[in-house]
Amino acid sequence: MDNLFTTSFPVSCQNSRDCPDNQTVNSTSPALLNPPAFGMSYFTMTLGALSNLTALAILAHSYARLRRRAKAPFLLLASALLVSDLAGHVITGALALHLHLGRVKHHRVALIVEPPQVYCKLFGGCMVFFGLCPLLLGSAMAVERCIGITQPLLHPTIVTMTRVRLTVLLITFTALILAGLPLLNVGNYKPQFPGTWCFLPVNSLLSITDANLALAFSTLGLVTLTVSVVSNTTSGLKLLQARFKDRCVKSGIARRHGSFSSSSLHSLDVEMMTQLAAITVVSCVCWSPFLIYILISVSRFYEGIRRPRRQCEKLLLLALRLASWNQILDPWVYILLRRAVLRRLLQLLQPDRLVFTHSGSYRDSHRKQIGLH
Repeated sequence: MDNLFTTSFPVSCQNSRDCPDNQTVNSTSPALLNPPAFGMSYFTMTLGALSNLTALAILAHSYARLRRRAKAPFLLLASALLVSDLAGHVITGALALHLHLGRVKHHRVALIVEPPQVYCKLFGGCMVFFGLCPLLLGSAMAVERCIGITQPLLHPTIVTMTRVRLTVLLITFTALILAGLPLLNVGNYKPQFPGTWCFLPVNSLLSITDANLALAFSTLGLVTLTVSVVSNTTSGLKLLQARFKDRCVKSGIARRHGSFSSSSLHSLDVEMMTQLAAITVVSCVCWSPFLIYILISVSRFYEGIRRPRRQCEKLLLLALRLASWNQILDPWVYILLRRAVLRRLLQLLQPDRLVFTHSGSYRDSHRKQIGLH
């Protein structure tokens, strides 16, 4: 989802009796006289696309340089995540821009024509699909690293490249099924305030099917975030445990055994866990308000509680804007949180200590670790 274009237009105007005449609009709503500003929207679209392309290039270079079996599943999932972010950013941004440009032609009047139903269904399906895919892929990455750190001996057997590819296909199929149900007339997509995007209805009078689809979307998204947090917390605790254990080892032989028994001490694991932790934080901050808002809205629908529509629409739009930044921030995790960048940062913070060492003993232990994985 891109940073959607917004204006001060009303949501919709079904007929001329519901709309004020031009004179009234011009005298009471001077903001409608000014064409909407596109600068920020163009900037975020360009930034998001370039960021994802840069991060994909970094991952491709990393894979070609390392070719380590232990990191191959992680790189595949990370690449799928960035491809999903890039496609969602460009496609939904283009669809929103098309609607917004159509509205600019009528910026001097209050009459707003809703997008065609087919177009709205396509737009809404893309919003759901490209919203779920990054969440599901991020959760899969967290589970993969949790297995790799907590069960390093079983990791090569459990997490094979074939299974990772099947997981990516399963994630794509799951998101596609949920996004495609309204296209099969199971539920519906409707224009959302201010008329520049389409999504599952969550604020107006809902049908049971619409409510269930919105509930499934929000629940699935929150479950994936929870799985990511739990998996990364478990992996982080394992890293700390191994670090404290290694500090207690004094002799050279004991240090070699400690390095051999704990893959989490290697820079490869530290790099991947740092990236995963950042991805999880970004996803939780960006997506939680949107998902929780949908969950609360559907719950209040089931309870029969009605709220002011305009206030709810503005809150939903604000939550969506925050969620759209997830696709822009995700690639910067891979751009900034690389070992080269982390090593330089640690050198600045602690000049006398090098966490990511390249000593001979490290290389020897690392070769042993590669053999295990």
